[in-house]
Amino acid sequence: MIDWDDVRYFLAAARGGSVRAAAKSLGVNHATVLRRIGQLEESLGAQMFERLPSGYRLTAAGDEVLELARQMEASSHQLETRVFGRDQSVRGLLRVTLPPPLATHLLMPDFADFARLHPDIEMDIASSGELANLTNREADVAIRVVYDRKTLPLNLHGLKGPEVFGGVYIAHDRLAAWLSGASEPTRWIVISAHGVPDWASQGEVRVARVPFRVTDAEAQIVAVRQGLGITTLPCFVGDADPLLVRVPGADLHMYGTLWLLTQGETRKTKRVRLFTEFVSERLAAYAPLLEGRSVARA
Repeated sequence: MIDWDDVRYFLAAARGGSVRAAAKSLGVNHATVLRRIGQLEESLGAQMFERLPSGYRLTAAGDEVLELARQMEASSHQLETRVFGRDQSVRGLLRVTLPPPLATHLLMPDFADFARLHPDIEMDIASSGELANLTNREADVAIRVVYDRKTLPLNLHGLKGPEVFGGVYIAHDRLAAWLSGASEPTRWIVISAHGVPDWASQGEVRVARVPFRVTDAEAQIVAVRQGLGITTLPCFVGDADPLLVRVPGADLHMYGTLWLLTQGETRKTKRVRLFTEFVSERLAAYAPLLEGRSVARA
């Protein structure tokens, strides 16, 4: 009999191209991956990989096994989600993925309220910009800002939330200094990977050509609070910050629409339904803040 766990390690190595990548994705050590692949090769009587200096390359036998292994994985996920979907208890694990700003600047108090209402539900919040595969059970619920609804996978069920807008922000003190005639140039504060957006309106504040670069959103917020320049932020972040104000003359821009996404079978689980209904109501209450129509948290 082939051990499904051995097949999982084989798949991880095939996808990652190395034992190191497989170990990282599975959260195990290098030796465990080697042992599991060795067990699979022994069970099948064939070598799955060629060990090359540049990494692992599938052999002809490995190529044949790969497609069957993917089918096994899909069947395993289908079995898990169907069983999970029949679970009507208000206890157990609930995995939620969402972008970091939504977690840290908006929804964490609401997650705390939900956890207090349902103390037997173990919540696992993954605040990450990386997309989770709901079909593969990497998460039970995904909260995402989607610009074009057509990009949503057809196999996912979605609850539509408010639209999310952003604006251009500056520190109160920095704006006051500019209005009083200070000559020091104002810089754009940008996240390195993004740069100054093409649509950006500088409003009435003149901005220097040389930007100030940071690596993440939290550093971006601290930099604008320190008066280093102006930057683009979601309205639910910028409008709720007492140290910041919108740049006069700068227009709002739309990031997209918030969606609560679940997989077909998973959404039938009671704890998933309770969570999505709860968060959907909270998001509706935050609509003025998310859409830039309010300057205070609802």
